[in-house]
Amino acid sequence: MRYAETGYNLEVDLSRGNIERVETDPRDTELYLGGLGTNAKIIWDRVPPEVEPFSPDNLLIFAAGLLCGTPATGCNRTIVTTISPQTRLMAFSMMGGFWAPELKYAGYDKVIFRGKSPDLVYLYIHNDKVELRDATHLRDKGSIATAALIQKELKEPKAQVAAIGMAGENRVFFASIEQGRSSASRGGIGAVMGDKNLKAVVVRGTKDVSIAKPMEYMELCNEVLEYIKFRNEHPIPGVMPILAGLGSPQEMKVHDEKWHTENFSWGNSRTRRKDFWNEDVAREWTETLDSMRTRLISCYNCPMTCGATISPPGMPTYMMKCFSKLTYTMAAMSDLEFGLGIAQSATEYGVDGFSAPQVMAFALELLEDGILTDEDFPGMPEDNEGRFYWLLDHIVRREGIGDILANGTYWAAKEIGKGAEEYAHNNIKKHEQLPLKLSMLNPIYFLMYATGEKINITQIEGQFPQAPFPKREHREAFVKDWFQVPDEKFKQYFLDWEPRGDNSIPYYPTPPMACDIVDWQERMHYIDDALGMCAGLSSFPLKPPYHLHNYPKFISAGAGIDMDTEKLTQAAKRYRTLVRANNTRRGMSRKDEKPPKDHWKKRFPELEKELLDTYYAFKGWNEDGIPTETTLREFGLDYVADDFLARGILKKDGDAPPKDDTPDQDKEA
Repeated sequence: MRYAETGYNLEVDLSRGNIERVETDPRDTELYLGGLGTNAKIIWDRVPPEVEPFSPDNLLIFAAGLLCGTPATGCNRTIVTTISPQTRLMAFSMMGGFWAPELKYAGYDKVIFRGKSPDLVYLYIHNDKVELRDATHLRDKGSIATAALIQKELKEPKAQVAAIGMAGENRVFFASIEQGRSSASRGGIGAVMGDKNLKAVVVRGTKDVSIAKPMEYMELCNEVLEYIKFRNEHPIPGVMPILAGLGSPQEMKVHDEKWHTENFSWGNSRTRRKDFWNEDVAREWTETLDSMRTRLISCYNCPMTCGATISPPGMPTYMMKCFSKLTYTMAAMSDLEFGLGIAQSATEYGVDGFSAPQVMAFALELLEDGILTDEDFPGMPEDNEGRFYWLLDHIVRREGIGDILANGTYWAAKEIGKGAEEYAHNNIKKHEQLPLKLSMLNPIYFLMYATGEKINITQIEGQFPQAPFPKREHREAFVKDWFQVPDEKFKQYFLDWEPRGDNSIPYYPTPPMACDIVDWQERMHYIDDALGMCAGLSSFPLKPPYHLHNYPKFISAGAGIDMDTEKLTQAAKRYRTLVRANNTRRGMSRKDEKPPKDHWKKRFPELEKELLDTYYAFKGWNEDGIPTETTLREFGLDYVADDFLARGILKKDGDAPPKDDTPDQDKEA
């Protein structure tokens, strides 16, 4: 008997049109938990580093988290994994909504696609009925329009549809997969779906998911609901709104965007507008949001209502997601009305709401500075907002200059040349990052940016405060009910953190403290991504309802796996190391662990080196950021150690990395 999970994956060979229901090994669940963890194992086993992103041998995996479909509040994430066309590394992106629980109710934990269909198709899953269906009539249709057409075609209004738009069909490197109010956006996984000629994955399920200890599990769920109610009634004082309570960073309930608009950068993530927000702007933006926001909504089995349906004038209603409420606005130096309007088009096209605005702003910077000319933009409107709509359309269609821009700023700059690479300044591992610039280097953020492989907004957020509270008395009040910490020492770290003086950034938290904090934050994200939990209820906000002390109880009572905090930590470190190993095998190492040069106004090279050195040693990696043989074998990853030794990635004499004489730090794997 399998609990929480179904014990079956769907294997779909698109080249041959073959579909198999395959039983999975429960031992893999114990070692890697599920979701991201078992996805990483599948990628390791079946996608060697020689496989290119747009190869039929690349896999595209849709996985429901281990606890998805159970009564656990907010546990609804689908983890989509493949090899990214943009970074050439393992990509894993999460989407909320209802798709993952529906897959569980249909009787499957994952859908694994390989090969490439000769014609455009979609997969239809209805419990035991699984078939590939013709989708040529859906070519060039928007992602949301596609979902509506498929539901009508199948006469299944409750079917959950994950679809790509035109961007995915045309293999735009930052194409997303859209599903309801959510999307899997980072890493260009929509482009891989398009390359496989897969328009959508549709699922309808009516089966049950078994729980190992139902009564105990329901008690745990009720405790979480009570804590959510308590936290929302007692917001944390002195903390900005997105972390005062619980919920997504999207916070479509929040009107006051003073903090975001003054602390994030505009345009191609270069310009700070510290004097932007005023009473007139606040009033205009409030009116815009209130007039376009039709209602607040939640994902499956979640009371947080942190999303919203948006109805721009003259445009179809759509589901606003995450920080794209502001990314288009800030890229175009425009207003919220423009941002909410173009986000509707971008959602239908299916593009990442972080990368797309930066790519368009990057193009206009090149035009303004003469690296590109008017001849590269024939017919582009003269007005600011019109230029962005024109660029978006040309990018997703890969027309003219849009064909180059569709590869993202890193690859586009290399092709354009003439100094364009200096304008592709906001990349990490060849991928556009957040439009965020800080004055002083923050050691915690530095490590999470540099070493993170998740490449999304939550990789730099966590359960430890982002900055010290002004007064010690405030810090003392905060730590009193801070039971989520894995160790009491974290309370002392925070108590001693001062806004100024010896115990302030960049030299505090010290490198060893920063390693502890980053490891805790990262651990929570990786657990969420295996269990299918929304980060907004666990790894993202301060004092969340899910934490290291109750997660083992949920796994034990829900999945029937004997679990405690130590075993959970070991499992999370195991598959986190396996994610690292997948990317190490693809050429990623210390040379890639560099945040953008201008991310902080003041940089400290010696401190940054010390931070990386300390963190690598803390994680059991060598000086080049590669997990050592000892570390790999400690986590039971002997097969990885053997592979690294055979490939010369590691050497027996002390795990010394092989000498790399390649001058280009961005050498492709």
